[in-house]
Amino acid sequence: MKHLIWMVTALLLFGAANAQEKLPVIVPYNPLDIRDLYLDSSNHHTAFKPILHEDTSAMYTNPDTTKRSLFHRKLFNEHLLEYRNKDYNVFIDFLPDFQIGKSRDGSRTNWLNTRGASIQANIGTKFYFESYFFENQGKFPYYLDQYIRKNQIVPGQGGIKDYSDGKAFDYNYASALLSYTPNKYLNVTAGYGQNFIGDGYRSLILSDIQFSYPYLKLTGTLGNVQYTAMWAQFMDKHSQSFATAYDDLGYYKKWGVFHFLDWNVSKRLTIGFFDAVIWPDADSSGRKRGFDWSYMNPIIFLRSAEFSEGSSDNALVGLNAKFKLFPKTTIYGQLVLDEFKLKEVFGGKGWWANKQSAQLGFRSFDLFKVNKLDLQGELNVVRPYTYSYKSTLINYEHYNQSLAHPLGANFWEVLGIATYRIKRWYGRGELMYSQYGDDPDAATNYGHDISKPYTTHVSNYGNWIGQGVKTNLLYAQGTIAYVLNPKYNLRLETSLAARRVSNDITKTTDLIFSIGLRSTFRQFYYDF
Repeated sequence: MKHLIWMVTALLLFGAANAQEKLPVIVPYNPLDIRDLYLDSSNHHTAFKPILHEDTSAMYTNPDTTKRSLFHRKLFNEHLLEYRNKDYNVFIDFLPDFQIGKSRDGSRTNWLNTRGASIQANIGTKFYFESYFFENQGKFPYYLDQYIRKNQIVPGQGGIKDYSDGKAFDYNYASALLSYTPNKYLNVTAGYGQNFIGDGYRSLILSDIQFSYPYLKLTGTLGNVQYTAMWAQFMDKHSQSFATAYDDLGYYKKWGVFHFLDWNVSKRLTIGFFDAVIWPDADSSGRKRGFDWSYMNPIIFLRSAEFSEGSSDNALVGLNAKFKLFPKTTIYGQLVLDEFKLKEVFGGKGWWANKQSAQLGFRSFDLFKVNKLDLQGELNVVRPYTYSYKSTLINYEHYNQSLAHPLGANFWEVLGIATYRIKRWYGRGELMYSQYGDDPDAATNYGHDISKPYTTHVSNYGNWIGQGVKTNLLYAQGTIAYVLNPKYNLRLETSLAARRVSNDITKTTDLIFSIGLRSTFRQFYYDF
């Protein structure tokens, strides 16, 4: 993978050096502008994110702001540092995230102190580069604090060190992206970050809830078809417990290859086909395997390759679809098959290896004819033991977090999200309810924790969603923000969240208030 990334980087720089056109630049959409793709009368490929697009505004300074003072422009309309030219642009920003709040009965003070920096650059329409770095200290609400201590990771943001005598955490993380678009048919991206496949808030195929990872992605577009092949390297943080000669090289690595074929059948209907294979870099005895070049062919049918290797690599297949029901309403869905035997699926006996998940949702825009009042609703269902495997060396997980849904498996979930934007004001409300089957102790495996080996399943038959300790999870959050600078989403934000978890063993309730100065378009998932 290292050699591949160096080759791609050299290719990017060569193409960039020859780019002299005074044309729109290629940059990623920020999440707040994705709605425009769904509202367009034509059909776009919206599933594999981040999505690159042409941006004409990035090339030139807005003439309406040049008469303002330098302080006003930098605070409200421009990047901190801007270097603009007909052939290239460079943007540099300082990215704060300062929050303080209360949780539980008001006795616990939470806070976050984040200092970040970013650089974004393009040369012509062919080359785009971005890099982000964040240094953080924080004290979190009780349920997040417990999760962090158990998994030794802040959700989506990396490993931790104790801070303030163990009462808070110190952590940092970074991301980067190099994109080369030689023509309208091909894009090559090398990055260190996250990817997302789907049209929903959650993804059951590949989500962006976890820590950054290195990847190489090739995307080809021809007519109504877009095809993406991606190779990535993940870390098995559980492997720290293995006492082998491999330990001094850090955590065990594992590799993944992902293929996604997205077909715009019509202006209303899009169907995407997905497959993936996860394989270990080394086994628990320390025997090295490394990158498997048999998976390098970008158009290979993965299940055949995996079978021909005589391996037990972890393979998944899936389907993603969306349909524009009305001009401003799109329905979408996903289906993932981790294991599939037709006889057992339709046998109705609850075979343990019926490992499937499904999603159904909708997006509605400009609700009640109110501009930028949007509503999203979603149902997610995941059977027990889905995404798990014989070992964490090969399961569908990276750095102690699922590559799919934050709740793992053995659950169903329904959620609704409403957003409203007017001028620089932004409001968001979320309501989520889930029911999952937890394990009564560490030795028992009812299929909720995907880091447990599926060989420890409780029974061969009679496995149903919610088995184990039936647990109800309710999460609600309301957020109001005033956007100071839309270039990097600098905003004053206040939020109130309520979380309640109840089962026959315990019941906990959290009420979490926070206020702060925030920036960037990062999205963290604390609703679990």
